[in-house]
Amino acid sequence: MRAVIRLFFRGIRLILTPFMLLAEKLSTPAAIKREPAAQAKVDTACQQLVMYQFLACPFCIKVRKEMARLGLTIEKRDAQHNASHRAELERGGGRVKVPCLRIENEQEEVRWLYESNAIIAYLQQQFGQQ
Repeated sequence: MRAVIRLFFRGIRLILTPFMLLAEKLSTPAAIKREPAAQAKVDTACQQLVMYQFLACPFCIKVRKEMARLGLTIEKRDAQHNASHRAELERGGGRVKVPCLRIENEQEEVRWLYESNAIIAYLQQQFGQQ
């Protein structure tokens, strides 16, 4: 019975994934405009960030849309299909849960931020227009 339920939900995900990705593509907002110097500063700050994600996770899509709106170039790592990224997430953050934002500061201290709303709030605080 458990295998049947797992197979059912896997089939649902297989059917819904293309629609979710298409909806993301069509509804992603345009990036905010910044002066070139300000954008360069943002791009430099983004090099300290890495987002661990699953491609069709609705919460990951929500964070990616906000990243696009803020004009952020944050490295994205697939923790679903890449075993090494999944292992990094589990080893560093303590659990395999996405979305997760890895934040490294100048002193090379690493912080792992889970929950889409917390990640979005952090990105808006750091990179939103004041």
